[in-house]
Amino acid sequence: MTHRDHIPVVIVGGGQAGLSVSYYLTQQGLDHVVLERHEKFHSWRVNRWDSFCLVTPNWQCRLPGFPYRGDDPDGFMVKEEITDYLDAFADTFAPPIVEHCEVTRIAKRPGGGYLVDTSQGNYSTDQVVIATGGYDNPIVPPYADQLDPSILQMHSVDYRRPDQMPEGATLIVGTGQSGVQLMEDLHLEARDVHLAVGPAPRSPRKYRGRDAIDWLYDMGHYEITIDKHPNPQHALTKTNHYMSGRDGGHEIDLRRFAAEGVSLYGSVSGMQGSTVEFLPDLEANLDDADASYLGIRTAIDAFIEKNGIDAPAEPPFEKLWRPEQEITQIDCEAAGITSILWAIGFRPNYGWIDVDVFDAQGRPQFHRGVCREDGFYFIGLGWLNTWGSGRFLGIDEDSRYLADAILAQSKQTLRTAS
Repeated sequence: MTHRDHIPVVIVGGGQAGLSVSYYLTQQGLDHVVLERHEKFHSWRVNRWDSFCLVTPNWQCRLPGFPYRGDDPDGFMVKEEITDYLDAFADTFAPPIVEHCEVTRIAKRPGGGYLVDTSQGNYSTDQVVIATGGYDNPIVPPYADQLDPSILQMHSVDYRRPDQMPEGATLIVGTGQSGVQLMEDLHLEARDVHLAVGPAPRSPRKYRGRDAIDWLYDMGHYEITIDKHPNPQHALTKTNHYMSGRDGGHEIDLRRFAAEGVSLYGSVSGMQGSTVEFLPDLEANLDDADASYLGIRTAIDAFIEKNGIDAPAEPPFEKLWRPEQEITQIDCEAAGITSILWAIGFRPNYGWIDVDVFDAQGRPQFHRGVCREDGFYFIGLGWLNTWGSGRFLGIDEDSRYLADAILAQSKQTLRTAS
């Protein structure tokens, strides 16, 4: 029989979510271990480009017992500052973490609890917290295999800086937060950039004297729970609004970049040889992004008026550019495109979890991270409870809630055993 060390609680994932739960379990004196397949905070250290920075203000960094204490609460930490902040948080309580330990299987244990197999030995445990996030498998569509192999293809997770890309133009596919920031990164280096624009919404940055996020926080948007959201399915599937924290923070209007020479197209629909095909949805996607942008401005205006707040006025919004026609096909060779940068997201990988906590589509099912299987939890996912879940702002509340649930379950296990 395989030897197994018994640990009451196993946390899988050594990022900010897993270590936040560990912080509260440490406070409660509950024995546990954190298993991390790389090193703690690996994604922040390794899977970010050189110019990466937060898009939410520093004041939203509120890890348990360790809120941001720097001198720029309204600024946006760059990558090195973020990892310094995370390391300093971990130093406050010395989490029981085992690094370079990959969990290969989790299954139910006969009689209760779980079996955890890893690359560094096996465990039995009463409770499991999955804190691996949703960024395991970079998404690249199947038709990418049909592209001329002379054209370099790279996913955003592997991008670091403009000089990685070969001479010539780059086509960036995707306009979520990563896609638009990588577009700007290349554009600022005077690289020839083409951008396939998807349906992602955009947000103002500064509006009427304050960051839009500050307004939205005061308006209660970060307190809305998924249970009380007017359209929870839309919230769960909606792409994050794009904007930037670079150089003090600014909004990103793709029309302005088009006017400055970035070539815009609609959503990519296929590839064959050196040909890339697009849907004729560029103008619709730009209009939808602007509608989101204007909706946020209108909501802020209403809040200001309702509360009698003295805030400076803003000039009306104007479209700086619009496409003269919808281009549905380009030849990369003719356009000088030598590389494709994919920025269309990730999919989680839960294939190593052999526990009945998923729906028919493979999505974890829980309420505030607590699954129907006793002692099984998820944390660090978007809308675990609120808009702030999965972000620095909401991780304290989420991890404290789970830690209390874990402690209650632990007491129940002890009562049952006795």
